[in-house]
Amino acid sequence: MRASLVLLHRWFGLFIAVFLFVSGLTGAIISWDHEVDEWLNPQLFESRSAGQMQSPEALAAQLEARDPRVQVGFMPLYTEPGHAFGLSVNPRIDPATGKAYVLDFNQVALDPVTGEEQGRRMWGAVSLSRENLMPFLYKLHYSLHIPDGFGIELGILLFGIIAIVWALDCFIALWLSFPSWRAWRKSFAFRWQQGGYKLNFDLHRSGGVWIWGLLLILAVTSVSMNLNVQVTRPLVELFSPLTPSPFASRTPVSLDQQIQPAINRAAAVSLAAVEAARLGLENPAGGVFYSPEFDVYGVGFYTAENDHGDGGLGNPWLYLDGQTGALAGSQIPGTGSAGDIFMQAQFPLHSGRIIGMPGRILVSLLGLAVAMLSLTGVVIWAKKRRSRVRSEQRNRQALGETSAAC
Repeated sequence: MRASLVLLHRWFGLFIAVFLFVSGLTGAIISWDHEVDEWLNPQLFESRSAGQMQSPEALAAQLEARDPRVQVGFMPLYTEPGHAFGLSVNPRIDPATGKAYVLDFNQVALDPVTGEEQGRRMWGAVSLSRENLMPFLYKLHYSLHIPDGFGIELGILLFGIIAIVWALDCFIALWLSFPSWRAWRKSFAFRWQQGGYKLNFDLHRSGGVWIWGLLLILAVTSVSMNLNVQVTRPLVELFSPLTPSPFASRTPVSLDQQIQPAINRAAAVSLAAVEAARLGLENPAGGVFYSPEFDVYGVGFYTAENDHGDGGLGNPWLYLDGQTGALAGSQIPGTGSAGDIFMQAQFPLHSGRIIGMPGRILVSLLGLAVAMLSLTGVVIWAKKRRSRVRSEQRNRQALGETSAAC
């Protein structure tokens, strides 16, 4: 059995090594994506003017009036002194063609005082420019920028499969790390002074043992991030009911097939605020988005200083139907079934934000550890492969000499 597990671990490891190396390094960086992005691109995050700031709705309306091709996708419901007003945008339908406009940007930064545009970019573009570096690394982390095909997000699907293999390999690796349970201490030790191949082996085996539980959490949450609807929700529902999600129960359409919402942003926020009061949510509405693919509004309830949901299970969100304004779903941290709470914990666990700043630091270090484990695993395979090749060559040579002597 051990020989079969060794073979599985070898080929599973080689299959996922490059992907985990990239994901590990990028994960270590994007734990600080907002901070680094702000440092690299002050024009997208810092206000240029002083004075009376306009309301969020007024700023969004000015943008849409200046460029009829766009509709606001996400916008915060507050403005902050010294900060630019950042929005995401989606294309509207071009009346001349009946298809969505082609835009070369999907994020815009506005001066909150004058409403003037300070900068724009295409989030997720394959570019290493200052404006696009952090979004590029973020998308590289979970999809490797593999293009979509056949109506499928192939990169996200592939990385989801990689995550499943990784989760399975975590258990195989743990079993193989303890060949002798009587000598279990060796599986936690590092031969620092001997260096070379022995230290490389210990970094791979013992390093993985020390952080095994954290690696498994990253692997499982990676599956949830990439294959939420396809894998995780169906599995969780075998054990616990889940609150319906508009993104799991509705079939998305392309931007070319989008329909105009019958209610506007202000109405959606107002309806959500009434529902939030009924549910006893204390924080004000902090952000609103509209998804043309699902015809759903989402309204989040949080303060400006906690817009990223650090600490706990994140911020509450209410979802409304774009045509009727009826409540289409909700995500209230800490409420619902055991399955609901498990699903709520996936991103906070994966990002480390569940415990705030210490968690982000830990995840950043874990990203480096994942890259190290991938690299040391490949080194072990290459070393053993060279040994096998040399052994086979010696055997063939010896066999040839024996044949010649006969």
